[in-house]
Amino acid sequence: MIVNKGEEDLLEVTLLGCGGMLPMKERWLTSCLVSCQGHSILIDCGEGTQIALKCANRKTKPIDLICITHFHADHISGLPGMLLSMGNEGRTESITIAGPAGIGRVVRSLCVIAPSLPFEIQIAEVQPLQTISSAMLTVTPFEAKHGVRCYGYSVELPRKGRFLPEKAKANGVPMCIWSQLQREGEVMYEGTVYTYEMVSEGSRKGIKLTYCTDSRPTDTIAEGAAGADLMICEGLYYDPEKLSRAKKTGHMLFSEAAALAKRANARRLWLTHFSPAVPDPEEGIHYAQTIFPAAECGYDGKSLDIPFDES
Repeated sequence: MIVNKGEEDLLEVTLLGCGGMLPMKERWLTSCLVSCQGHSILIDCGEGTQIALKCANRKTKPIDLICITHFHADHISGLPGMLLSMGNEGRTESITIAGPAGIGRVVRSLCVIAPSLPFEIQIAEVQPLQTISSAMLTVTPFEAKHGVRCYGYSVELPRKGRFLPEKAKANGVPMCIWSQLQREGEVMYEGTVYTYEMVSEGSRKGIKLTYCTDSRPTDTIAEGAAGADLMICEGLYYDPEKLSRAKKTGHMLFSEAAALAKRANARRLWLTHFSPAVPDPEEGIHYAQTIFPAAECGYDGKSLDIPFDES
C-alpha cells in the first residue's frame, strides 16, 4: 500500500446509487462517481443522482465526463436535474456526455426541460473498445448484453515507469530538467527534445475500475474487466429461483456476477443495481462469495480509495 502519497496516486470510487428499476426510501437509482486529481467521471445518472451526490458529500464541479450505459430511465432520467444543479452552482466549463449511438438525440430530448444551461454540452457517441480520455483517466467501453444497446466501462489511471537516474545520465539528459521531465513527460531544452522514456523504465501497472450494468453474463464483460482492481457489476437478484426472470429481463444473479469477476481475475467485486424485491442484499451475499470470496454488496455512498500497487 502507498503511504503519505498525494491524491494523484489513487482512484476514488463512490457508489452514489445502487438501486435498479425504481428508487426506494434508502436506495437511490444507479450511478457511480470515479475521481482523481480533482477531476471526476460520472457513470450513469438515474433519477435523483444530484441528491445522491450531496448525500455522499461529493460535488458536481469536478465532473468532466458523464458516461451512460444505456437509455433505460433508471440510468439516465436524472440527467436534466444533474445539469440544472451544475448550472445553478455556477458551472461555466463544458461537459462531455458519452454513450451508445443516439446519445445526442436522447440528451437533447431530456434537456428540453433544461434549455438555458450556462455551459456547453459536448456529445460523444462511443463504440466498444474505442478509448476516450478525461483529464488523466482513460475510459474504454465494452459490449454488455441487455434488451437494448448497452455498454460497460473500464476506467483506468495509467502509471509512468520508475525514474532511473542511471538511464538519464546514460542518455545525456541534463540533471536540471529531471524534475520537470517527470512532471511534464516531455521537455525542450537548449534546442533538444527530451522525453520521459529516456529516463525511465517501461510503464508500470496502473489502476483499473470496471463498471457494468445491465446485462446477462457475456465474454465481453470478463474481457473488459480483466485484471480490474475493482469490478462493480449488477446483481438484480440473488435467489437462484429468479434465474428465469433474470434471463427474461436481461439481468444477472449474484452468482453470475461473481463468476464473471472470477474469470476476469478481478481483485474485488461490488454488487449493485438491486431489484426493489431485494430489500436486504446482504442476505444473499453468500451466493457470490462461494464463487468469488472478495465479493461485497454495494450500498449508497459506499466509497473506496484504490492506490497504486507497490507490490
